[in-house]
Amino acid sequence: ADEKEDFYRSSFHKDYDRVIFSNSFRRLSKKTQVHPLSKNDHVHNRLTHSLEVASVGRSLGLRAGKFLNDKFGDIEINPYDIAYIVQTACLAHDIGNPPFGHAGEEVIKEWFKNNKKKKYLKKLSEKKNGDFLHLDGNAQSFRIVSQIENNHFSGGMRLSFATLGTLVKYPHPSSQCEIIRKSKFNYFQSEKDFFKLVFKELKLIKKDGNYKRHPLSFLMEASDDICYGLLDLQDAFELNIIDENDVKEIFELLCGKEKVLEVFEEEISELKKVSKLVAISIDKLARHVMEVFENNYDYIVGGIAGKKNW
Repeated sequence: ADEKEDFYRSSFHKDYDRVIFSNSFRRLSKKTQVHPLSKNDHVHNRLTHSLEVASVGRSLGLRAGKFLNDKFGDIEINPYDIAYIVQTACLAHDIGNPPFGHAGEEVIKEWFKNNKKKKYLKKLSEKKNGDFLHLDGNAQSFRIVSQIENNHFSGGMRLSFATLGTLVKYPHPSSQCEIIRKSKFNYFQSEKDFFKLVFKELKLIKKDGNYKRHPLSFLMEASDDICYGLLDLQDAFELNIIDENDVKEIFELLCGKEKVLEVFEEEISELKKVSKLVAISIDKLARHVMEVFENNYDYIVGGIAGKKNW
C-alpha cells in the first residue's frame, strides 16, 4: 500500500487513475473492436468496449467484496477495493491489442513466421522467437502496464500486484502454448522474472511450479465475455448485418419471451429496443456470474476452475 494513501483515494483507486489517464488507454479509441473501418460513430471501438467492461466489472467486484466479507468475517475486506481492482483490470485488459484486434495479431505472427531466418531475428532464443510466432495482445497488455507506460522499464504504471494478477487470464508463457494446446499466453520472456515475482507474492504458484489464476481474474473475463457478446450483437444490428428476428431469438433465451414482447411493443426506435434488452441481459448475466463464482469459489481458489462441470 502507498504510505501517502489518503482515505478518499486508495492504492487501488490510483491504479484505476493511472490506466485511464495513460496514452496507451487513449489509443484504444483508434483500435477496432469487431467491425473494422465503420463509418457509423455508434459502433464500438476498443476504448468504448473497455469502459463498458469496466462498468460491469465494478459491479461484479463490489458483489464479490461483500461475498468475501461474509465468508471471511475475521478479515476486514473493503468491497470498494475489490471493485476497483476488477474495474481497473477490465479497463486494461485490451490495452495491448494491436490495430484490427485479433486480425492484427495474425498478420504480425505471419510476418515473423515468414522472416524468422532474417539476420536480426536469428539472434533470438527459441523462446523469444516463440513470443513473436504466438504473439498475443494479452502478453503485450501485461508488458505495457508493468514495463512501458509512465515509468519506462522501471515498473511501468506501477500498479498494485492485486490488479496485475487480476489482469492475467493465461498465466503461462508462449513456450507452453503448444503443450497445453492453447493459443493464448500472458507474458513474454522479457517479463518472465517480474511475472514470477508478482505471482509469488500473490501466492499463486502451484507445487509443480505452474501458476494459478487470481480468483478475481474470472470476474474480469466474465465482464469481457458479457460485453462483447451482447454489444457486438448490438453493433451488428446497428449495421444491418442482422435483423429484428435474429436478435429476438437471442434475447428470448436471456430475458424470456414475455419481456422481449413487452419491450418490442414500446413506441421507441428499434435500436432503443435492442439497447434496452442488452441492458436487461447484462444485468441477468452479471447476477448469474456471481452465483457461479460464489458457488464455485473453493474450486477457483484451488486453481482447478474449469475442471469441474459447473
